[in-house]
Amino acid sequence: MVDVRAVIARGRTDAAANGGFRNPHHGLFPDKDERHGLWVVGDEGVYVLSNGKLAEGQSAYAEECDPKTNPDCWHYKRRYFGGDDGIVFIAGESLEAMLSTSPGATHLRAEFTSETMVITRS
Repeated sequence: MVDVRAVIARGRTDAAANGGFRNPHHGLFPDKDERHGLWVVGDEGVYVLSNGKLAEGQSAYAEECDPKTNPDCWHYKRRYFGGDDGIVFIAGESLEAMLSTSPGATHLRAEFTSETMVITRS
C-alpha cells in the first residue's frame, strides 16, 4: 500500500512539474477528463502507474506479477488480468477515499472480470 500511495504522490508532483495529468482515455478523447489517478497496467507483469505527466515513470508491480521476483508472473498476469496487454484507469479521488478509510491497510486487491474491476484493501 505504501507503494501505491507513493505512486499517487509522485503523480501529483510530476503533474505539477510537467504540465498536468495524462488523459485516462490514452489519446482517444484528447483534452477531456485529464484528472489524477492510476493506471493498472498488464504487460510483462501487472503494475500501477501514475498518470501525472512524467519525465520518467515509476511503477509498483503486484506481488504475484513482478517479473523480477516471481518466475510465474506471466501465469498470474494471464489468470487474473488476461492474456492481452491492457490498461485500466482508476480515478484518484475514488482510490484516495477508499485508502483514507483504512489507514492501516497494506495491500490492494483487484479482481477483474471481462467487464468490471473490483478493488478492495486489506
